[in-house]
Amino acid sequence: MQKVIESSGISKKFGKTQALKEISFEVSEGEIFGFIGPDGAGKTTLFRIITTLLLPDEGKMTIMGLDSETGYKQLRENIGYMPGRFSLYMDLSVEENLNFYATVFGTTVKENYDLIQDVYSHIEPFKTRLAGKLSGGMKQKLALSCALIHKPRLLVLDEPTTGVDAVSRTEFWEMLKKIRKHNITIIVSTPYMDEAMKCDRVALIQEGKILSIDQPEGIRNGFSKKLFSVKSPEKYKLINALRSFPGISTAYPFGDAVHVTFKEDNFDNSFNDYLIGMGIINVTISETRAGIEDRFLELMGTSFR
Repeated sequence: MQKVIESSGISKKFGKTQALKEISFEVSEGEIFGFIGPDGAGKTTLFRIITTLLLPDEGKMTIMGLDSETGYKQLRENIGYMPGRFSLYMDLSVEENLNFYATVFGTTVKENYDLIQDVYSHIEPFKTRLAGKLSGGMKQKLALSCALIHKPRLLVLDEPTTGVDAVSRTEFWEMLKKIRKHNITIIVSTPYMDEAMKCDRVALIQEGKILSIDQPEGIRNGFSKKLFSVKSPEKYKLINALRSFPGISTAYPFGDAVHVTFKEDNFDNSFNDYLIGMGIINVTISETRAGIEDRFLELMGTSFR
């Protein structure tokens, strides 16, 4: 399968801050490739290099067969970019924004309407409304329509669903599945682990370094220890008690439970006796399957001790 992006040893500094450290990865044609990581991990810096808005300090990146530094003019004609912050013109209407971006790329809305129809149809009834008056979900759909209007081969989405409601998030990912049927490769970053499961492959990134690249199931299956879910009505008290127990390696809150790993990969009656001694009752403990979040924390090597 043809490689749309080939990145080798990409590094970037801002003053003394090392934003990216020897980033290497490949993206194949037609993939939905996700970058997963917290704020400050380097996702936006990397995306700005991919979209030719920043130059790397070190390394080489080839996009659609062109060098990202010398071929930037041609690449910009074939890349659609939706930044994390809504960046369209607030004082222009929905229709005016879309027509403006079409004109910038030398095309028309009519020419590529079939590509944006599934997205734009949700907001077309409000085409005379100012962009600044749209809801978060509608702004998201307008920004995506503008990023697609010139029919790019590569679509780059920087945390596109942050700050929108759950329904809009679900709709957005359904739209992405339809978009890639037009032979468009998609790169997306997200802080939401459930969205990571919808990507073909994901890269876990932290402090400018890629920790792992694999299919979502492969990431989950890479968790190296037995994982247990511990629940109690007094969750805050439970966390503190768990983190004080000598036999526990890690303990992190997940929803209404605490995910725990033990140094010996299991526990005995002394653990139950310990919890009772700490005044924690009605505790349920069960083995559970690790999620991407659990694997991410394991790869980071973080500990509460």
